[in-house]
Amino acid sequence: MTLILDGITFGESPRWHEGRIWFSDWGAGQVISVDGDGSPTVEARVQSFPMCIDFLPDGRLLVVSAADRVLLRREPDGTLVTHAELGEACNDIVVDDRGNAYVNCVNFDFPGGEFKPGFVLLVRPGGEVLRVAEGLAFPNGMAVTADGRTLIVAESYAEQLSAFAIADDGTLSDRRVWAPTPGDHPDGICVDAQGAVWYADVGNRRCARVRDGGEILAVIELDRGAFACVLGRGDDPTLYVVGQEWKGPDAVGGTTGQLLAFPAPASGAGHP
Repeated sequence: MTLILDGITFGESPRWHEGRIWFSDWGAGQVISVDGDGSPTVEARVQSFPMCIDFLPDGRLLVVSAADRVLLRREPDGTLVTHAELGEACNDIVVDDRGNAYVNCVNFDFPGGEFKPGFVLLVRPGGEVLRVAEGLAFPNGMAVTADGRTLIVAESYAEQLSAFAIADDGTLSDRRVWAPTPGDHPDGICVDAQGAVWYADVGNRRCARVRDGGEILAVIELDRGAFACVLGRGDDPTLYVVGQEWKGPDAVGGTTGQLLAFPAPASGAGHP
């Protein structure tokens, strides 16, 4: 394990982009990038919890602002503009090669509210918003496979990864269980070049690498909750993990968050 950065309030949504690790600090209301020597740069400021990120094919940053129920886009001059009105307090996001953004919504007041199934929205490049999947038990991290034909969604409450076929128009169909994760509650996920998926687990303080069908291939243990992970690209496969102590959203504070790096069997593929 290598400690890349500490002193994070609440790290989430790590992404590999243009040779740097990016993540959102929900507690500080910042989107941060980190270069190879661990030096952080604040790229944007958005006061929202949740506040997840990904990138359009042309490199522009997208930010889910749950507080305002919008998807924001950072323009080349650094300004943030509305990319789409979501109408919901959404959670995670992943963008495919065509610029289609998939954004999910837990759909209930976590953790105190009464559970309701969540859903996935498709935001097309022009800003059109469609609901393309429903009935998800706390949808969390999402990933698109390298061929662009499958969306994988972590269902934290169902203890499983679910997969959908992606049609040419971006809509979803043919839902199936990609991998059961009994006893684990998968959060942020990523796909590697061998077709396996890494998922982070807050309660069990670990990340696990799993293949289609559910076989666990590797496990990385942490000393705090693992919230999300992403793989770097290139000849030195590395898994980057954001984690922190978790005592519930009402107890968010302090700076227990860390960005960690671990050697991995394969580099990243697909998105994120």
